[in-house]
Amino acid sequence: MLFFTLLLEVIWILAADGGQHWTYEGPHGQDHWPASYPECGSNAQSPINIQTDSVTFDPELPTLQPHGYDQPGTEPLDLHNNGHTVQLSLPPTMYLEGFPRKYVAAQLHLHWGETGSLGGSEHQINSEATAAELHIVHYDSDSYGSLSEAAPMPQGLAVLGILIEVGETKNPAYEHILSHLHEIRNKDQKTSVPPFNVGELLPQRLDQFFRYNGSLTTPPCYQSVLWTVFNRKAQISMGQLEELQETLFSTEEEPSRPLVRNYRAPQPLNQRTVFTSFIQVGSVYTTGEMLSLGVGILVCCLCLLLAVYFIARKIRKKRLGNRKSVVFTSARATEA
Repeated sequence: MLFFTLLLEVIWILAADGGQHWTYEGPHGQDHWPASYPECGSNAQSPINIQTDSVTFDPELPTLQPHGYDQPGTEPLDLHNNGHTVQLSLPPTMYLEGFPRKYVAAQLHLHWGETGSLGGSEHQINSEATAAELHIVHYDSDSYGSLSEAAPMPQGLAVLGILIEVGETKNPAYEHILSHLHEIRNKDQKTSVPPFNVGELLPQRLDQFFRYNGSLTTPPCYQSVLWTVFNRKAQISMGQLEELQETLFSTEEEPSRPLVRNYRAPQPLNQRTVFTSFIQVGSVYTTGEMLSLGVGILVCCLCLLLAVYFIARKIRKKRLGNRKSVVFTSARATEA
């Protein structure tokens, strides 16, 4: 068993860190991944474009409860430029409830676009990407002893996907990571980050999310991930986004290549179902569309009330006319 675990660890390291070279673009880019990593061409891949008019509401989905996120221990966290992304190690004291099994945190990392781009997320909602995306990776600790052991196994992993958009103010939680990027500018450089409240990286309303079965979004693309993509988004400032887009390089040697556009294109959903923990209302329409819809409903109600009013007046007049006719007829009959 120990030998098997060590073998899986070696395979995971080689695959993730370049046992076979892979990139996002070019001759080793994502279109060519299946040639070296066959599972990347399978039918349950991630990320996906979440179409909110095609999701299935599941009232039985329990709300996620992160534990240990507010204070992940006292030891420094390792921040690593692995040439594909910036990755932060997480302690096993962080775990999730809301799944059939206990999923322990292992690491988090980011995906983003090129300099100046506001489209760098991997998942999309109604074909709209956001500026960046955060993934927090967990593994099934009830069944497996490590991330590498769990990674190839069905539902061995649970990943939280947080879509990130640009807001007006700097996000202090994300600054715990972004302020250290200059220390790991080149591939394979590492630094230490003091522990901080990782929970503040998450969006508000953790009860609103999409759930589906998918894969790792990088080689070896194991189809072992229980994905949770939150409906609400986190926000960072434009300056923070630029820092993410402009600081890192994907190479050790000169000339340095900027580490940008590290996101995979959406993959076919095929026969999978995307479940949602909430009833789709606001996410189907933009704020402007909702406002227009509300005004339209108000106008329709007003028109209906006016129509009822005028019909009621007409009926009342007709009844009064009938009464006058009856009185007049009765009077003539008496005279006769």
